[in-house]
Amino acid sequence: MNALYKWTAGRNALLINVPHAGTLIPGDIAQTLTAAGREVPDTDWHVDHLYTAALQMGCAMLSATHSRYVVDLNRNPDGAALYPGASNTEICPTTTFAGAAIYAQDRQPDNFEMERRVHVYWQPYQLKLAAEIDAIKAKHGFCVLLDAHSIRSRVPRFFDGVLADLNLGTADGQSCDRALAEKAFATFQTYPGFTAAHNGRFKGGYITRHYGKPAQQVHALQLEIAQSCYMDENFPARFDAAASLLLRGVLGRLAALLVSWRP
Repeated sequence: MNALYKWTAGRNALLINVPHAGTLIPGDIAQTLTAAGREVPDTDWHVDHLYTAALQMGCAMLSATHSRYVVDLNRNPDGAALYPGASNTEICPTTTFAGAAIYAQDRQPDNFEMERRVHVYWQPYQLKLAAEIDAIKAKHGFCVLLDAHSIRSRVPRFFDGVLADLNLGTADGQSCDRALAEKAFATFQTYPGFTAAHNGRFKGGYITRHYGKPAQQVHALQLEIAQSCYMDENFPARFDAAASLLLRGVLGRLAALLVSWRP
């Protein structure tokens, strides 16, 4: 089996986690998918490449290799909805964000298969993430976790109209120090070329809510970026290096803030 993640060790207290940029699908699962499912359109394309400045600063990065269609690392395995009353995707998604079937007829994973995927793919990733958070905390006395995501700028299933460019989520202020969250959001507001929201449609997924424990000195923030800021949103999702320059500058400034911050 292919490795479940890519790990880059760091030398400061910031850990960048990228759970949805992976595209690998094991053969036994791939053969059950539709053509739409095999294209993995809901990937957080190229997100790990947006944080090169942070890596140069010595930040750690954990990045998933497998697609969210195998199992969603940012969902609670017990099926609890992230946003009650709104449209939510499952631990093993069955439809794309656009509503297309991911699985061929009668090939959707049953409860046994979903439990297997949680055991084989979800749990090892979470154990690695938890272990690295603990190691950073043991070394520095605290850990800042930035959960890095992106999504199409228009997804009617989840939100009306056009999404803000930069969407910071801190579980309504519960997952990290409030002053840190305010400083992080203020970083975005210094760049007039971007729109930004804080705890809007995206407040943080399972990872932000589960690991973010300010009282225990783990401060978690989620950043959901509109893909129109750095890539062609149409398949095959080409990265636009020129268009991404300003965004990468913003993310570098954000990383510098998170690295220099002390509780």
